[in-house]
Amino acid sequence: MKRSNVTVSAAVLLVGIASGVLLAQQQAPQPFFVGNPLGLPIIPAADGTFAPMSSNVKVYGAIYSAESCSYDATRGLIVVPNRGVPQSVQTNNAWVSFINHDGSVHTARWIGIQTPEQRANLTPPLILNEPFGSDIAGGMLYVADRDGGTGPNDPSIAVIRRFDMRNGMPSGEIKVSRSTGFNDIEVADDGTIYATQTGVGGQNPDPTTWQVWKITPDGNASILVQGAPLRQPNGIAFDPQGNIVVVNIGDNAVLTFSPTGQLLRTENAAQAGSDGLVIMPDGTKYVSSVTQGGVSRIRPGSPAELIAQNIPNPASMCYDSGANQLVIPMNLNNGLAFIRLN
Repeated sequence: MKRSNVTVSAAVLLVGIASGVLLAQQQAPQPFFVGNPLGLPIIPAADGTFAPMSSNVKVYGAIYSAESCSYDATRGLIVVPNRGVPQSVQTNNAWVSFINHDGSVHTARWIGIQTPEQRANLTPPLILNEPFGSDIAGGMLYVADRDGGTGPNDPSIAVIRRFDMRNGMPSGEIKVSRSTGFNDIEVADDGTIYATQTGVGGQNPDPTTWQVWKITPDGNASILVQGAPLRQPNGIAFDPQGNIVVVNIGDNAVLTFSPTGQLLRTENAAQAGSDGLVIMPDGTKYVSSVTQGGVSRIRPGSPAELIAQNIPNPASMCYDSGANQLVIPMNLNNGLAFIRLN
């Protein structure tokens, strides 16, 4: 009996040692890498070998709780940050996908192929918690991410994170502790970031929480606009003159502000509950209503017209110039909607 116990104990010890060695190997620092397009191996091989998936196989999906998208004109691909599960469930769970013009998947996980447990040991480390708005400017992918919010006693803090579009490398972050989280962002060529904080609405609205922020490239963050005529601001974009256009969830207003925050013009979408905003070079605006499911087109000097209806939860859309189409993340429906433009 004693010999048996000794034998079993020795076996358990060996398994424990082996497990410990494997765990140590898994936790050892690893070089940063991004995911392959669909094919094998999934994780890039050390010698660079890769076999693409057969061209007659089509895959649609890879999108999970996406709030925004951007278009990478260099690759000709749609870039979609996936929020993953909420912070209260698991931190550092988000990832970024590349999507083709037809909605098929190019790269299921480009940034964020690693598990949350592996990400801290990358060089550089990867943090991507719960991204909302996104934009590409100056060869960088900017995302409106958040830290905290893991529980009722852990306040959420707004963080802008940057990733190099050449290789997916984390390239810095700006924390704005005075904001509980940004919704959408728009980034100027010089790296200046404009961000909306949707704030508190509902039966007990707090107008002081409805804000548009300006964040300079050196990280100086200030409130550009606060309160009315903002009403739970969401989508944000530049017009051809370089003004800042904002749409509200709380009504159907489409507000144009000067770079100094002066209200220049108010237009109206065909539906309230606005989320997404795309502005074309001729000044035409497209606005999606996340609550009512329509997409409005506002031509300069003309009233809004609905060009699409009944889309489930259309969020912060982007313009795919390579295919002349709007691309609209459908939020909790875990998909993308596509609208070809004439």
